Amino acid sequence: MEYRQASCGSGAREPTFLRVGDVVPDFAASSTKGTIHFHRWIKGKWTVFFSHPAAFTPVCTTELGMLASVQPTLEQLGFRVVAMSCDDVAQHVEWERDIEHHFEGKVGINFPIIGDSSRDVAVKLGMVDPEMRGKDVMPLTSRTVFIIGPDGRLHLLMDYPDFVGRSAKELLRVCRSLVLCARLYIATPASWPDNHGTLTVDGKSMAGAVCVHSSISDKEVARRFSASKTFALPSGKKYMRLALVPDSPPQSTCWEGLVRCLPCGRPRGDDPSDT
Repeated sequence: MEYRQASCGSGAREPTFLRVGDVVPDFAASSTKGTIHFHRWIKGKWTVFFSHPAAFTPVCTTELGMLASVQPTLEQLGFRVVAMSCDDVAQHVEWERDIEHHFEGKVGINFPIIGDSSRDVAVKLGMVDPEMRGKDVMPLTSRTVFIIGPDGRLHLLMDYPDFVGRSAKELLRVCRSLVLCARLYIATPASWPDNHGTLTVDGKSMAGAVCVHSSISDKEVARRFSASKTFALPSGKKYMRLALVPDSPPQSTCWEGLVRCLPCGRPRGDDPSDT
């Protein structure tokens, strides 16, 4: 990760922002659950990394309560969960009680919240909002989601403005999609799994169907999937193929297929857990 000097003349570092496919840098930081050595902590796991501007703020309170409510589902999918803001750990510990109280005791904050008052981690990961300043005149941490794969690479990122809270439904949707795409050589279409609800093939509803990669033969599609359809299009090209995912897809992870699907199209480098 490279840094350039801030134009304000303060000598502060500005982040070089990560892209999908980049290795997420390692760091060590204090959290509400003790010190986290990040690469060791995430090794071999999918990870949801939630950064937010500040403790004791209304939108962030609803977001972390929401995250706590879906943490059991995320863990069933194989995800670890971590959050971070630019407040210190003691403030986060106090704030956790407010979050749990706001949600009427129906959730517990069982994931670590990193305290990054120095902004060292936020700058290293590019999780800063240069337009928002705290009482210390330093930029606040941004409202950002990183989804990191078991290979230590960034597989999805979502940046939100400070006044828009994040959606539990969308978070779960993209996490399910990423895990499924890692197991099967497929892609999920727009609005999945609420797609193609009116389409039927041999009497089977194709609701929640996925897109099949063009390199997979029709014979292999018939073997892997319970139902499929190739659409006739004006171009004559047979790229629009949908299939129903079996009820119990393979549990092994096909990283070769997943990496070929990365938008950056770059080959994988060394495993970051070896550093």
